[in-house]
Amino acid sequence: MTVPSEPAFGPSSDLTELLRKARSSEVPLSAISLALGRKHYEEGDYEQALEWCLRVTDGGDSYQSWYGAAQLLPKILEKVQPNVSRTLRLAVLGSYTTNQLTGLLRLMALRRGIHLEIYEAGYNQYQQEILDESSSLYLSKPEVVLVAVDQHEVGLPTYSDDPEEAIDNELQRWTTLWDKLGERTDATIVQTDFVVPGGDPFGNLSRRLRGSRSSMLEELNRRLSNAADERVMIASAERLASQYGKNRWHDPRYWVLAKQAVSLDALPLLARHLSAVIAASLGLTRKCLVVDLDGTLWGGVIGEDGLGGIKLGPGAEGEAFVAFQDYLLSLKERGVILAVCSKNDEATAKEPFEQHPDMRIKLEDLAAFVANWEPKSKNLSRIAQSLDLSTDALTFVDDQPAERAAVRAALPEVDVIQLPPDPAYFVSTLSSYPFFETMGYTNEDRNRASQYRARALLKEAEAQASSLEDFLLGLEMEAIVADFDELHLNRIVQLIGKTNQFNLTSRRHSRATVEKMMDDPAFVCFYLKLSDRLADHGLVGVVIGEMTGDAIVIDTMLMSCRVIGRTAETTMLDHIFLRGAELGAATARGIYVPSAKNGQVADLYARHGFGLITEAGDQTTWEFPLTKRPDPNPLIEVASG
Repeated sequence: MTVPSEPAFGPSSDLTELLRKARSSEVPLSAISLALGRKHYEEGDYEQALEWCLRVTDGGDSYQSWYGAAQLLPKILEKVQPNVSRTLRLAVLGSYTTNQLTGLLRLMALRRGIHLEIYEAGYNQYQQEILDESSSLYLSKPEVVLVAVDQHEVGLPTYSDDPEEAIDNELQRWTTLWDKLGERTDATIVQTDFVVPGGDPFGNLSRRLRGSRSSMLEELNRRLSNAADERVMIASAERLASQYGKNRWHDPRYWVLAKQAVSLDALPLLARHLSAVIAASLGLTRKCLVVDLDGTLWGGVIGEDGLGGIKLGPGAEGEAFVAFQDYLLSLKERGVILAVCSKNDEATAKEPFEQHPDMRIKLEDLAAFVANWEPKSKNLSRIAQSLDLSTDALTFVDDQPAERAAVRAALPEVDVIQLPPDPAYFVSTLSSYPFFETMGYTNEDRNRASQYRARALLKEAEAQASSLEDFLLGLEMEAIVADFDELHLNRIVQLIGKTNQFNLTSRRHSRATVEKMMDDPAFVCFYLKLSDRLADHGLVGVVIGEMTGDAIVIDTMLMSCRVIGRTAETTMLDHIFLRGAELGAATARGIYVPSAKNGQVADLYARHGFGLITEAGDQTTWEFPLTKRPDPNPLIEVASG
């Protein structure tokens, strides 16, 4: 296959001139970033080479630039270690040629802070690799398996007299492969669905014919999504291809030459979205969308134009801002936290939320509201702190290029979305942003905004309390502790898959593994729900213990970051002690395995009276004699589920 020609900026380009071109635009074009990466590599400045190489992904979806950066990246990584949030073992299985996709995926994932150690199977070897338990796939011990497949691989005829049977048979084939993977690994499975070809021999009639291949492919995609549980994530290539244009998504020439199912020009888009899904499987999704006000939620400047002068409601521009607000509310409904960061007088900034008849977003929809005249980077840090989030969980939206540039410079870990000048395109711009992906959707996700708003209010109450104990007692906290059940299993597996900060071992168990533990009498599996006078936080804690000899060993103990500091961990340990004693255990044993994000629980066992018994490298093992069981946590009232 012929690789497209290199960008116009070659090795001979002057570094000063390249930097001038880069500074002349808010986000440098991919070709400029690639040229800077190459130049810095030639001059031995490998840190800068890495930075510019990764920034190629910010400047558009030019395949030739992404390909050039993907080729340069391994050379740079031989010279310098990247700063990453996670290293992940990824297996790539494809029904088509995946070499180009794999290189771009490695590049995009590293831009998101994930270093991929990739095992790539041969062309169209996905079934053989999955079915052979001694295959190289399983020897690679993947944490995520990407199954990149194409409609050519689907065994559906042009027309079927019995479409139900044809679809059921095909669905069974794919779910059987998932089951095999689930039996032999704890890996999360990411599978692309099938792009329905743009051309159909039945033309417009195909939609009316349930037995046409197009109709059956659409139904198969729907059933695959319905069959996917917490161990399987469906990445919708069909949705991306529809947005991109199906005639551009699949290039027949590349298919006949190299069995390349996705056109080269479309590969950066696919890699971007697949990296978002992989990040979501690790809990590395963006959690909070912080928005500006003037020019972003409404047209005009509230401090100058007044309540009646801003553009919001009737009229083309006003309707565009209303539509944007409606889309933001739909993100809130699916679990994205909304916050405001504005250079404004606070009372004036709140007027549209309180008084304007066409304002869709209300103050109660926002988890944080900061309006003052300080730098927005400082206020974004303040918002993150008030919500107990790290700044790398924030995405920032502002209509002003200067404000966006200032935030990028001061807080490079914050994702900054470049809005177009015309507000009519705000929704399409934000809807194409993939990094709010999540593993699932639960009641806790729907209520997240109110929970985080309550968290901010609690910080204010904590500052006013005379003591920490008085503050916690004033919360009137109530907990429900109950054994795992099918009703809550999605949320339990979601927490196990994404919780990083309060997680003693960071072990990731698949849904299938959790179900086996639930059925095994040697395991103690329970969850904790927490509520207080301000909010119901839902299911926030998970514990898995295993009886080993005369000890109950804590395999997994984790808690959502939104209730850290409430002593819920003490209540969970109380329950471990109780269940262990009931099963005849003499001791409770806990293991702490440090990670990049769980340092705050390093002393949890010591604080609760456990004694250190072994230390192997960074891992420590602790023990508590159950004859010394303490009184229950007095700060949380507990009811059994």
